[in-house]
Amino acid sequence: MEQTRAGAAAGRAAYDGIADWYEHEFLTAQRAAGDPLGIRTALAGLLGPGRGPCLEVGCGTGEYAAQLRGLGWTPVGADLSAGMLQHARDRLPAVRADAARLPFRDGSLPAVTAVMAHTDMPRYPDVLREVARVLAPGGVFVHVGVHPCFCGGFADRTDPAAVVIRPGYLDGHWTMESWSSQGLRDKVGASHWPLPELLHGVLAAGLTLDRFAEGGSPVPTMLAFRARRPA
Repeated sequence: MEQTRAGAAAGRAAYDGIADWYEHEFLTAQRAAGDPLGIRTALAGLLGPGRGPCLEVGCGTGEYAAQLRGLGWTPVGADLSAGMLQHARDRLPAVRADAARLPFRDGSLPAVTAVMAHTDMPRYPDVLREVARVLAPGGVFVHVGVHPCFCGGFADRTDPAAVVIRPGYLDGHWTMESWSSQGLRDKVGASHWPLPELLHGVLAAGLTLDRFAEGGSPVPTMLAFRARRPA
């Protein structure tokens, strides 16, 4: 995953310290639950079948590499955390890199994804500009992330049937406040962009939005969208 502010202050990627826990405990629990947030459904529906390299920005341990291969793509990854990449090396070729400075040529990739990673990237608007730079004309970018309207330090999801939204959504901030001790935010923090700011970042990068998806119930937990570099 990308470097959070906590990690930057410590001079290393924040996920380095929790990489083993993430792989062996967090992901194990996620896999056992199936796809309750619709992450894999959204990725398949928005990206679709294809050929050629597909870069996963903030690839972490490479959890989605097999799904990309199943769609016909050749997955490659980029992540700042050496600890996470230790677990990814058997799943996909990956490079240790800042997502805001991707080591790929202009217009060289037909597809890029960012799956449950944007809140780990305090400079996500810069990442979006890099995505637009490396995409080939007509190339597709798929973003799958936590829903900015219903997930964040301002949202208490203790009771999933009655999510409590407190003041703070409009602020845009980085926080380690969390309603749960079983997730990631209380360990590495998370950045938040209100929905208009997130979508404006896509448009400012020169990408064209064309499809959207939500997942999770009864209140959406995941928001996904597809954008393209104009041909």
